[in-house]
Amino acid sequence: MSFEEPIGTDIGLQSLFTIGYVVVMAVCFGRFVKKHMEHDERLRRH
Repeated sequence: MSFEEPIGTDIGLQSLFTIGYVVVMAVCFGRFVKKHMEHDERLRRH
């Protein structure tokens, strides 16, 4: 019953898509920042 609305309606699907998109973007942004922080740290050591 509680899962019928998110999967069965347009607004529910849009909400799930939006939540998923935000999670994926947060992971990508976190990896991007971590990569550049490590790069800057390597430049400081040399």
